[in-house]
Amino acid sequence: MKKILLLSDTHSHIDDVILKYVAQADEVWHAGDIGNLNVTDTIKKLKPLRCVYGNIDDAQARLEFPLHNRFLCENVLVWITHIGGYPGKYNPNIREEMAVNPPKLFICGHSHILKVMFDKKNNLLHMNPGAAGKSGFHQMRTMLRFVIDDDKIKDLEIIEIGKK
Repeated sequence: MKKILLLSDTHSHIDDVILKYVAQADEVWHAGDIGNLNVTDTIKKLKPLRCVYGNIDDAQARLEFPLHNRFLCENVLVWITHIGGYPGKYNPNIREEMAVNPPKLFICGHSHILKVMFDKKNNLLHMNPGAAGKSGFHQMRTMLRFVIDDDKIKDLEIIEIGKK
């Protein structure tokens, strides 16, 4: 069983509220637009981190993190990318692989809009944690927290960090 904290779009912002939730997780996953690598360096000092780079991230972030991160957590195949779209509106760059080899859990960021929905066509759960940072049009800073237990994704919580 793994307790996961999922965040995205920090845009160089990390604070004590985010770090309080990092400390409670077994692993932290970041769906891109990290900004300054101080964000990921700070998280990595506390917990294991799985991360992808986003469209605002510089060459240093792109050397450290992949565009796509596919891995097995417990018995759940996970795919994290920054600009992925959502069920029925996936990014054209991933549609073919999504059709041929869909994960059980598909995670993206970019939109700053928190969204969790089931994709019946590809039999997967889609998550976008919204934005944990202070840059962008969103009003409320958000993250997601959940548990992966064997092949089950459960105990999903929306975390509202506060107004930006």
